[in-house]
Amino acid sequence: MAHFEKELEKDELYRGSIFTLTTHRVCLENGGESRRDVVNHHGGACVAALDQEGRILLVRQYRFAAGQELLELPAGKLEPGEEPLKTAARELTEETGRTAAHLTKLTEIIPTPAYCTERIYVYEAHGLSAPGGQHLDRDEFLDVVPVPLEEAAKMVLTGEITDAKTQVGVLLLAAKKGIALRPE
Repeated sequence: MAHFEKELEKDELYRGSIFTLTTHRVCLENGGESRRDVVNHHGGACVAALDQEGRILLVRQYRFAAGQELLELPAGKLEPGEEPLKTAARELTEETGRTAAHLTKLTEIIPTPAYCTERIYVYEAHGLSAPGGQHLDRDEFLDVVPVPLEEAAKMVLTGEITDAKTQVGVLLLAAKKGIALRPE
């Protein structure tokens, strides 16, 4: 049996520059009613980019909501109507100063399906150009950190890399490259 919920009513509570917050009254499959609060987000794209030395390009930046610096794949939010592939290519160039000869979709993830509509499209990139200058947003500060792919996979498995999109991208790319994934 397919499970479902039917929207009966929707109210917008907040509209910001990155997301909107809505509340919904829904009819449950048993006929009862409940409330669902939803963060509506355009989504994003990230890039697992390997350089000529087999290193994955990560970026280190401070994340206010997490309260710490994180190592992440280059990533950014989709602009309204923008194709995820275009977002991935743009973010790779802006954050690392590189372009890719080949961008291929690895997967799509829904990081927090209980309350958020965000989908993140994960791409792999090969045939990188030589490093050029970054083109960061005015409120963006980050460093590019090239890490051997096998080491990055170990960092995921030991909990050193905690960002979900980065964990998925690193582990999928490592598995695709035949790197044995064993927790220490």
